[in-house]
Amino acid sequence: MSRNDPRILAGSAIVTGAGSGLGRALSLRLTQKGMTVLGLGRRSAALSVIAEEAGRAFVAVPTDVSDFDALRSAFATLKDHPPLTLLINCAAIYPHRDFLDETPESFMNTMAINFGGTLAATRLALDHFIETGFGRILNVATFADLTPLPTASAYSTSKGANRILTRALVADLSDRFPNIVISDWMPGMLATEMGLPNGLSPERSAIWGTELALWHATSLNGATFEQDREILPARGIKSRLKDGLALRRTKPRSLNDTS
Repeated sequence: MSRNDPRILAGSAIVTGAGSGLGRALSLRLTQKGMTVLGLGRRSAALSVIAEEAGRAFVAVPTDVSDFDALRSAFATLKDHPPLTLLINCAAIYPHRDFLDETPESFMNTMAINFGGTLAATRLALDHFIETGFGRILNVATFADLTPLPTASAYSTSKGANRILTRALVADLSDRFPNIVISDWMPGMLATEMGLPNGLSPERSAIWGTELALWHATSLNGATFEQDREILPARGIKSRLKDGLALRRTKPRSLNDTS
């Protein structure tokens, strides 16, 4: 049985970074599921190509997510579409630049897109979700903050800030609005402009991402998935001993298991 929640499917989705790579693949898969998708991205020509492929289900909304006024205008277009039920924060840039080659301006430009765009889009989406008490937010994340690679200081810092933001939002909102579900998802290394030539295809990864985005369960609040499997939070020795004595074994959830 599919976990796809009909309440999410009946509404609109906003996908940032929709013009290429994973954002494009996620947008197309959501339209194939029957959703109205507002695709945000800086390249209007690329968004137009997706609109031609997906038809009326995809609405191209050229937007720079680091421009908060432009982002507000993009969200205002929702008045012409079904209510917002899903936000996928996918927009990001990955400048390969040694920290000594960074300037404060170049570093903060990466922060403005990767972190500022996620922050602003999430805050605007919450205005819609809090009105109905229902919604789904999926933040595309990485392990870059835990194991930064060389020439990736701005990218690693910005993506790490997004993971902290997810936890902070859950701390602030989960008690009052348990049906606004927020999760992190790490798709892995992809064969995209930002990834590796021999990486996973974004279309394959989007199958997992879409499954997680359309899965609405309060137990997913604050959960992190890598590719198709949940990453369980670290547990202390005492907790593990108690689980062992009680013969309890926490099993990570899988996106391939739809039973």
